[in-house]
Amino acid sequence: MFVGLDLGTSGVRALLVDADGAAVAVADAGLSVSHPHPGWSEQDPADWIAASEQALAALVEQAPDAMAQLRGIGLSGQMHGATLLDAEGAVLRPCMLWNDTRSHAQAAKLDANPDFPRISGNIVFPGFTAPKVMWVAENEPEIFAQVAKVLLPKDYLSYWLTGRAASDMSDSAGTAWMDVGAREWSQELLNGSGMRADQMPDLIEGTDIVGTIRPELAKALGLPAEVQVVAGGGDNAASACGVGALGEGDGFVSLGTSGVLLAARDGFAPSPESAVHTFCHAIPGTWYQMGVILAATDCLNWLASVTGVKPAELTAELGDSITEPGAVRFLPYLSGERTPHNDSAVRGSFINLSIGTKRSDLARAVLEGVSFALRDNLEALNSTGARLDRVLAIGGGAQSRYWIELLATVLNMPVDLPERGEFGAALGAARLAICGITGAAPETVMTKPPVSQTIEPRADLQGAYEAAYEAFAQSYPTLKAMP
Repeated sequence: MFVGLDLGTSGVRALLVDADGAAVAVADAGLSVSHPHPGWSEQDPADWIAASEQALAALVEQAPDAMAQLRGIGLSGQMHGATLLDAEGAVLRPCMLWNDTRSHAQAAKLDANPDFPRISGNIVFPGFTAPKVMWVAENEPEIFAQVAKVLLPKDYLSYWLTGRAASDMSDSAGTAWMDVGAREWSQELLNGSGMRADQMPDLIEGTDIVGTIRPELAKALGLPAEVQVVAGGGDNAASACGVGALGEGDGFVSLGTSGVLLAARDGFAPSPESAVHTFCHAIPGTWYQMGVILAATDCLNWLASVTGVKPAELTAELGDSITEPGAVRFLPYLSGERTPHNDSAVRGSFINLSIGTKRSDLARAVLEGVSFALRDNLEALNSTGARLDRVLAIGGGAQSRYWIELLATVLNMPVDLPERGEFGAALGAARLAICGITGAAPETVMTKPPVSQTIEPRADLQGAYEAAYEAFAQSYPTLKAMP
């Protein structure tokens, strides 16, 4: 038996699978996010541990016999967070998360150094780890002076489990401290941001074993004594493992808190100027590229909160099949934007509101705006040479058939929906544990899920949505020019 432990922004998911990767039990534990100031986004790492304990305890309660056969735990988690530890391993301050944009000035400073995009293969986004730690150095020098280790969120969990500070390639590729092509820490980039090599965790592949769970912790959690912890991967790389996106032409679209359009690559082909992320994959010797929008279902959740209904009620009002684009346009930049604009300061907007605008018009505009932003991502990915002919849809937003038909039409490609089951980052983490502990080849373990339905683009509406996308693409410069 193997567990995939996925540390998300809104909660921890623990998935128990057998040696064939079939789900046996699953448990979730919620997390909250603190926003002490505009643009700030933080969590207390102690809450990650508490949620992980809760989720693992739930698995023991649900499937005690299966958990007694547990051999390994694989990890996945939200990327980029800066978890700062002192020499004793104590957390120095709340973790600044992936969607924390306070370090935009520090990111711009690092990005102006040509070594950073040249070596890391990426723009230095404000959400990345390096500019966050630089912000701490400039604004909380008494804390920065105590920093002995910087860990990414899921790696803090592996540190808690094993006592070893280690990180996998896919997660560390999003720090701006790594030579992504060479798959190693870059001394030049560490020097360029005021950091030292000894402050970094051990860098290993996602299928490598971090260590054995601490005996006293295994006993406290009710787990077998010799459970091994495998490094795992950042959430999107782990999700790619969960859906079998391992090689050129494989990809998925994720409609979660953020929106992701990911393409697996057989080689390292960075294109920093496109604002596409080029990262190591969680399996050895491979990479992936992705476009990221910072708010996908977050936009729908926001509209639900201000209109006093549930997100599912908003999408239900639209039915299952799209019509022509609506008159209202929505720019989904509620938390700034990454691909293709790299703009942490821009904010969202509705355009063309009228006295006759209804709640359903706003909901349609939100779904269209997020879909058009993902089309921006597709254009950026295409510019790097990535090839996507079809994608698999995952995430909470994929439950809306309307949204998937809309996305298929806007992207002009078939979108596959997997059969019901576990196909996300937790499964990818469990699969990485299977490969790491048994030595099984990733291509035999990380298979594609069965497809329940393929949604084709609406050819009769293609022209209308192409025109609407062109209007959307012209809106960003106008929005930026507003005082």
